[in-house]
Order: sequence, then C-alpha cells, then structure tokens
Amino acid sequence: MIIRGRTSSPAASLLRVRRERPQPTAGERCEMCAEPIGASHPHVVNLDSRALMCACRPCYLLFGDQQARLRYRAVPERYLDFGALTLDERGWDELQIPVGLAFLFRNSLQERTIAFYPGPAGATESELPLAAWDTVVAADPGLAVLLPDVEALLVRRAQGAPSSCYLVPIDACYELVGQLRTLWKGFDGGREAHDAIDAFFARVRDRSRPAAEPAGRP
Repeated sequence: MIIRGRTSSPAASLLRVRRERPQPTAGERCEMCAEPIGASHPHVVNLDSRALMCACRPCYLLFGDQQARLRYRAVPERYLDFGALTLDERGWDELQIPVGLAFLFRNSLQERTIAFYPGPAGATESELPLAAWDTVVAADPGLAVLLPDVEALLVRRAQGAPSSCYLVPIDACYELVGQLRTLWKGFDGGREAHDAIDAFFARVRDRSRPAAEPAGRP
C-alpha cells in the first residue's frame, strides 16, 4: 500500500484505519477498525495472546503474509484431507492425548506443538513431547505444510474404524470446542455432543480437498 509516496507497513496502515474509524454502533464489527461485518467473516490471530479477532476483509488482508514478523496473522481458509493418520497405538500413546479427538497446532512463540481436545470445561491443552511430534511428521511428511499459529491438524480415532486427519483453520477448531462445551454431558459427552462432532466432520470433509493435490496458496 502506497501512502503519500511512501510504502506503508501493515501496522502503520492499521494505525491509520484506527484513527479514522467511526464510533462503534450496534451490530457485528471488525475488532481492528470497527467497520460493520457480516455473520460470516474472517479472523486474525493475536500471536501474543492467541486470541481470535473478528476482521473485515481489508484488515484481514493486511496480515495475510505468513512469513511476516507481525503481532497479528490472518487465519487461512484452506481445508486438506490427509486420510488416515499413519500412527500406531504406541505412537498415539506417546502423544499423551487421552481421548480420540484432538487438534494439534504449532505455537511459533513457544516453538512447540500443542494439542488440545474438547471436554465439558472447554479445551484441555497439552504440550506434546517434541520427539513424539517428530515421529508423527516422519511417518507423514505431508503434515509439514501446517502453518504455525493459524492452522491445526484435526485428528479423530475411533475403536474399530480408520482414523481421520484434516488440516483446518484454527478458528474452526475453537468453534467446535465452544459448541461442545454447551452440549457435553457425562463422561463421554453424550449423544448430542457426538452428533455435533459427526456434523462438524461432515462439513470439514465436504470442504476439504485431498492433501496430495498441489497446495497452491493457503
């Protein structure tokens, strides 16, 4: 973006937008510039707090460069289907995930891979042993396309059924966790929670393309 003959950084552009933004009124608005946004809108991650921020399209595009050293990063919209995760029972146990559903993502500030899984209190978080994650990627090298902070691997394992593994936007993970928190009953979640999980996976499957296809732009 060029402003008065000089190149403007995303941070400077955002500061200018903030100064010129209108006073907030009723309705959903961008958390960066206060412009009105629809119910369906993109998100930006605050890397320091890991909080999701609702954004209008212009603000979202300011932070689309995944290699830029900025405080905020846009959440991509790609979904990839990796099929069954190549991981035996021992490998799964080494991940120290006590349930059959988990999201794994890379935290760039901590330089660690973190897993979280849904439950009655929301998301339970666990830092993965580094060696365990290296084992997963060694078995499925394609998983290395996962972008830190903004994308997650969604893994589901069920007794007597093949495992499922998808790359999904991180905001989709938090959406499911929030939904399950309101539905969860008893030890295993109950029928409503399992129906919600099945519906979520059906939507993810419909939106995903095979990971073996050319990745293109995130």
